[in-house]
Amino acid sequence: MKHLFTRGVLPLLLAAAALLAGCDQQKIAKLEEGVATEMDVMREFGTPLDIQRLDDGTRVFEYTRQPEGSTNYFITIGQDGKMTGLRQVLHPSYFAKVQPGMTVAEVRRLLGQPAEKQAFQLKKEEVWDWRWLDGQTRKVFRVTYDFEGKVLNAASLDDPRDLSQNGTR
Repeated sequence: MKHLFTRGVLPLLLAAAALLAGCDQQKIAKLEEGVATEMDVMREFGTPLDIQRLDDGTRVFEYTRQPEGSTNYFITIGQDGKMTGLRQVLHPSYFAKVQPGMTVAEVRRLLGQPAEKQAFQLKKEEVWDWRWLDGQTRKVFRVTYDFEGKVLNAASLDDPRDLSQNGTR
C-alpha cells in the first residue's frame, strides 16, 4: 500500500498542487492594483471563502488553497471597489506576527483558514495547522491554543505527511 501511495497517488497530488499554483499565477497576472475591480477579482478567483470588513470601509477577500494547497490569498478591495492589494499570507513574515496570548480570531484574520484543526481534550489544547512551502520544502505552520482560545505557542515544522511516507527525513 505504501508503494502504491509513493508511486501512484502522491505524484498525482503533487502534480495537481503544482497545476493549481500555476493557475493562481495566471489569475494574479491579470489583476493590477488600482485597476482591477471587485468583479475582476471574483471573475478570476470566484466567491471568497470569507470577507473581512475593516473599519475604514475596505474589505479583505480570503481565497484559500488549504487543506492540500500551500497558499492563502488575501485580496483587499478599497471603498471605490478596486483592488488595492493581493497578499499570500502563508509566509514567515506573517507567521512571526503570531504571538502568545493572541486570540483564535486574531490569528484567523492574519493567516486565514487552516488546513486542519485538532483538539486534545486531556491537554486542554487545540492545534491548527497551515500547509505552506519553504522553497520546494513542504512545511506546516502550527499554532497551539489553550481551550480559552489564546495562543500558547507557534512553530514551523516539516510536513508530517512527508515524514510518514518516507519513514524518516
